[in-house]
Parts: sequence; C-alpha cells; structure tokens
Amino acid sequence: MEIVGFALRRLLVAIPVLLVSTFLIFLAVAKSGDPLTELRERQPPVPPHTIAAEEARLGLDQPVLQRYWNWLTGVIQGDLGPSVDRNADIGMELGSRLGITMRFVLIAMLIAAVLAILVGVVSAVRQYSWLDYLFTSTGFLFLAMPSFWLAVLLKQGGIELNALAGQTLIYTVGDSSVIPPPTLGGRIADLAGHMILPTITLVLINFAAWSRFQRSSMLDVLGSDYVKLATAKGLRRRTVLRKYALRTALTPLVTVIALDFTAVFAGAVVTETVFQWRGMGDYLLESINGRDVNAVMAWLLVAAVAVVLFNLFADILYAALDPRIRRVR
Repeated sequence: MEIVGFALRRLLVAIPVLLVSTFLIFLAVAKSGDPLTELRERQPPVPPHTIAAEEARLGLDQPVLQRYWNWLTGVIQGDLGPSVDRNADIGMELGSRLGITMRFVLIAMLIAAVLAILVGVVSAVRQYSWLDYLFTSTGFLFLAMPSFWLAVLLKQGGIELNALAGQTLIYTVGDSSVIPPPTLGGRIADLAGHMILPTITLVLINFAAWSRFQRSSMLDVLGSDYVKLATAKGLRRRTVLRKYALRTALTPLVTVIALDFTAVFAGAVVTETVFQWRGMGDYLLESINGRDVNAVMAWLLVAAVAVVLFNLFADILYAALDPRIRRVR
C-alpha cells in the first residue's frame, strides 16, 4: 500500500508538469512559422476566401491563448486537431506510427538495461581483470560511434550477407514485408525479423553508456562501509552482492535510464530513417516538411507524456528498491 500511495503522490505532481509542457509545446510550434505559407505563395494566387477558410479550419484566425485552450480541450476529448492535409487523421496516423516505433524502442531499452547491469556488475566485481578491460574497450567503442553510422554499418552488413547467401536472411528495409505472411505466426516472425537490425543499433549505443554508469555505481557501493561490514560478518559473497550491493547500485541506473528515454527516442528517429521505417521519426519529418503544426504538436505531446510516464515509473522503482523513499512526502 505504501508503494500505491507513493505512486499516486508522484502522479499528482506529474500532472501540472505535463500541463506546463503542453503550453510550451504549443507556444514553440505556434511561433515556428505559418502552415499556410505554401498556399499563400502558390501561383496563380489562391483566392483570399479560400485562405480565410483554411485559417478558420485550422484555428489560425484566433489569438494564441484561445488557440491553446481550444487545442488542449480537444486533446483531453481525444481530438488532436485538424491536419493541413484534409484527408489525414492525426490521431489514427499517430497511433499506428507510435505502435511501430515503440515495439522496438521498449525491447531495445529492456535488452540494453539487462546487458548493462550484467556487464557493469561483472566489470566492477572483477575490476582490472581482462574481462573488465574488454568490456571497457567495447563500451568506449560504441560510445564513440554515432547511432546513424552504426545503423548504416549494420544495414550494409545485412545487405552483403543477403547477397552472399543469395536470399534474404536478414531484413534491411521497412518495418514489415509489403505482402505479409498469411498466418499469425508468420506475421509475428516477419515483424521480429525486421526488428533485428534497428533493435541491435539502439541496444549497442545505449548499453555502452549504461554499463559504464552501472560499473561506477557498483564500485562505489562495494567500497561502502555497510558492504564491508556484511562481508566481515561472514555472509556469502553472492548474498552480499545480490542483497546489499546490487540493489543499492541499481537506483542511480534507474534514474539514468528514465532520463535517457528522450535520447533513445531521438536515436529511434535516426534509426528509422536509415532502415526506412514508417514510424514516429518518419511521421515527424513528414509533418515538419508539410508545416502541419497540429501533427507536430501531437508528436511532441506524445514524447512529453512518454517522458513523464518513464520518470513516474522510475520513481516507483525507487520505492521498490529503497523502502525509505516511500515515506518521503
């Protein structure tokens, strides 16, 4: 019950933060330019009443604060506003794109976190061993490699592997096949196959940084007095590492992973571009190029909500790892 109460308090704090973020998002996008620039500059000139009708449809004929209020109340009711493209539905488009992106972002974060914990713990426990030096060198290698360059290398490697084999062993383009397999199992396998290279890209880039942080955190805990005392009392080393050291060392890593979600999401945008996925990254670029302000605002709103939720999840994990945090009012 303590964790439930703690989560509710954190949720109440997150709501005003999210409201402030919606206002900043709206203000930044609203002041970024005129979405009807192309229509105004079209030759031969578009009739003024047509431009006025578009301004009214998009709400551009209203004051900024009124536009924000209309947009916010619409979002609460599930309406993300009209798109510049009359035939597009922002909510439906965003929902399908979000599902495409999050299915490999969440899996990549989970795999990267597990690898980071394992590598960080082993490096700390066997400090200055050949394993530590190997993990350190590998971590620095991927830290120094830009995500887009790693994605390009993996894609090119997949293309060459397919060419040598004379068939498609690994997918290098798209989030699914143009003609999906007829069976459910075949469709799942097809989606998983297309996820391999993009997921590996995000895993390697993020696991490298998180493993170095976990190693440093684990070393600090192993050098603390209470761990030395537990060892001096004769407790088994495995018990000391698992029950006393690892649990404490995980708390800072939770913070890093939660705060790094925006970086992972940004990396996913780049990765999707390389592998030509029609996910959130592709939708953002399309919306920016088309000056679709409501689509851009909806995209940023989804990102802001995801960041708030990840930080809320991190707070709940804090409470699970350290019971003292649950009592903080």
